[in-house]
Amino acid sequence: MGTKINAIVTGASGMVGEGVMHECLNHPDVEKVLVIGRKPCGTTHHKLTEIIHKDFFDLSPVADQLKGYNACYFCLGVSSVGMKEPEYKKLTYDLTLHAAELLARLNPDMTFCYVSGAATDSSEKGKSMWARVKGKTENDLLKLPFKAAYMFRPGYMQPTPGLNNTLKYYKYITWMYPFLKTVFPGSVSTLADLGQAMLGVTLKGYDKKVLEVRDIKSISLN
Repeated sequence: MGTKINAIVTGASGMVGEGVMHECLNHPDVEKVLVIGRKPCGTTHHKLTEIIHKDFFDLSPVADQLKGYNACYFCLGVSSVGMKEPEYKKLTYDLTLHAAELLARLNPDMTFCYVSGAATDSSEKGKSMWARVKGKTENDLLKLPFKAAYMFRPGYMQPTPGLNNTLKYYKYITWMYPFLKTVFPGSVSTLADLGQAMLGVTLKGYDKKVLEVRDIKSISLN
């Protein structure tokens, strides 16, 4: 495929977004990366441009800078711990759909990849609040007029060594990865696998729109 990837990455000041950004910056088929976030991601690279923007519910001030991209890797998210459903829905469903609807209008040739999570509830009717909200988010993203959209449902992800935003508690559990990979192969992957899988579906497509851990590892370019 001769087309180069020009990607928007959100959430790059967090562990998952930084890991995906890292894979983009180091892949030869990625021409440029635009990171948009509320605070600096802490990375400099010749492919990288960064927009600091506080309000993801109003992207109109930076809309012109979001044109001309053919991929978006949406890694922005919050934990549901301690949240009531209306607040979690606002910060998960409402925020994501607001950004995605704008990007679909600006870049109809875009492949949109959304980081959801294992056990997300596509029926939107289950007992788990976060899983229902994520399920609705996935379902409505798939209705938008992108060239293609893929929902990624990772489980445990082994962090990429040397990055800045790995959650501190991971240093206590990363040693378990070889064991987890052997005993629960359908539930664990690396963060690099996630980033490479996003690049893979952008470059080559995939026959499923919702990717579980086994799909992520299957399509990963690693």
